[in-house]
Amino acid sequence: MAWKPSEISDQSGRTFVITGANGGIGEQTTKVLASKGATVIMACRNAAKAQQVADGIEGDVRVAALDLASLASVREFADSTGAFDVLINNAGLMNIPFSRTADGFETQWGVNHLGHYALTGLLLDKISDRVVTLSSIAHKQTPKLWIDDLNYENRRYQRNLAYAQSKLSNLMFARELQRRLTAAGSSKRSYGVHPGVSATDLFAHTETPLDKIAKPFIRLIGHSPAKAAHSSLFAATMPDADPAIYWGPARFMGNRGPVEQSSSSKLSRNQDLWRRLWEESERLTGVTYKF
Repeated sequence: MAWKPSEISDQSGRTFVITGANGGIGEQTTKVLASKGATVIMACRNAAKAQQVADGIEGDVRVAALDLASLASVREFADSTGAFDVLINNAGLMNIPFSRTADGFETQWGVNHLGHYALTGLLLDKISDRVVTLSSIAHKQTPKLWIDDLNYENRRYQRNLAYAQSKLSNLMFARELQRRLTAAGSSKRSYGVHPGVSATDLFAHTETPLDKIAKPFIRLIGHSPAKAAHSSLFAATMPDADPAIYWGPARFMGNRGPVEQSSSSKLSRNQDLWRRLWEESERLTGVTYKF
């Protein structure tokens, strides 16, 4: 039988931090966890919008400001956050026009990967249980990881490849973090998951005519944000979930379906690239992990 959120045990006494929780998959994840008794911290760039969402959710839901496009904001959030159980790296941008973050990083890669890399490293000693990082089936859509030009200094910007590279980086980061946790003898775990395809606001910020037609089309091939949240919820709460498995929908080319073992690209399994990505992320953010 397919896994359902009803299988989640009582989460009273546990605290979850979720980035980008003011809509879509993050909002749905927050609702379920709060309904199970958890304390949920919605870490969002737009705190006012997040508070409006939080006010409509029953349970212990709190809002904190976090802008993943600013390392200063990431450090401020990390400094002000106490001990908790689970970090869910959920926030993301998709297929936006070229821009750079406050620190000069290409925005999709800077927010989706580097911001979460820095956040996780700065919070790791405060996390008691696990880290869940959302990747995407789009990680398969890039032919390589431009390890020598991850930040688009010397190549033409292609928004779809930039997004795919950021999602590939998410998956490689999750796997390398697990490898390093295991090597350090830590009981903490790192999961890479994907939600399938869902008509969230990710599809409404490309600043092209596609913004008006994307959601209706995606509804035909994907599934609801509530079902898309199942991958995150499964990895965040199931005690015996295997961190070596890439959890997510596997049916209809990964677009939708129940949570199960999902396929990933050969490129995403290149452990040398995991290491090199980690080293480059450390160099660019200045964040060194302490295991």
